[in-house]
Amino acid sequence: QVQLVESGGGLVQPGESLRLSCAASRGIFTIYSMGWYRQAPGKQRELVATITSSGSTTYADSVKGRFTISRDIAKNMVYLQMNSLKPDDMAVYYCRAIVSGTIYWGQGTQVTISS
Repeated sequence: QVQLVESGGGLVQPGESLRLSCAASRGIFTIYSMGWYRQAPGKQRELVATITSSGSTTYADSVKGRFTISRDIAKNMVYLQMNSLKPDDMAVYYCRAIVSGTIYWGQGTQVTISS
């Protein structure tokens, strides 16, 4: 099992940046895959970015070149650096982990984009 706690959401203007953090309750080097998903009102939850235990990353096309997923193994943390934020990026962002075939989710953190 693993518990995930997100932080770092908030209110920003278009074009600004935010860094989201996900704290895991166990060593992330043991976790097959960790990632960030988001869900906007009235829409399905969608993939934003993932990082595997080997460090391989994937990104949704909509965030490529603007968002960067990274990790700090020593701190059991996964981050999502979000630059050049757009109104379409507004959503609740969730951290996800896959451990032994089971998916775990954090509680989410709200990102609001408004001028």
